[in-house]
Amino acid sequence: MKKSLSEMSIAELWQLFPIKLSPYNPLWKNWYLEEEKLITHVIENKNIVRINHIGSTAVDGLISKPTIDILIEIKQDYNLEILIYILKQNGYIFEPQPKNPAPHMMFMKGYSENGFEEKVYHLHIRYSGDWNELYFRDYLQNHPEIAEEYGKLKLKLKEYFEHNRDGYTNAKTEFICKYNDLAKSEFLNKYTPNSLQEK
Repeated sequence: MKKSLSEMSIAELWQLFPIKLSPYNPLWKNWYLEEEKLITHVIENKNIVRINHIGSTAVDGLISKPTIDILIEIKQDYNLEILIYILKQNGYIFEPQPKNPAPHMMFMKGYSENGFEEKVYHLHIRYSGDWNELYFRDYLQNHPEIAEEYGKLKLKLKEYFEHNRDGYTNAKTEFICKYNDLAKSEFLNKYTPNSLQEK
């Protein structure tokens, strides 16, 4: 009898869900739009300040883990217990973030005891803010040569960290921080909460 995901150790989970990189797939945008439609329906638009497709799958031509990352900025008066309940009812696994205060919340869909399903999603739930992920995505979209450099870095790191997701993420930090700073200079205040500019 197979263990459930909740019974597995980190090492077992990393073995079951290795770092996989895929060439850019135009369907990723459609997968995002499908999930955006579901999310805005079940959470309701009135509770959402802004929703965005983030991460490498949002950048045309960029090699990526085939995981659709979605940043949802919610209103501060939205009940987090209700949010967790609703998302669990719609197939999401709640991944507590003890190092980050609420509502830095993480939800995952597309993980099973047999490995990855066809469509994999990560939802990042936060209050409205000037989030780096939005700037980094826009910078890579505007600078294909940097996106290509990022793709080469990811391919190199995969060789070292195929079964160590934390190591893979941490090894990208220096590159991401460098271009986050450049992006914030280029897109000055684009995503500050009072501007409410999307995508």
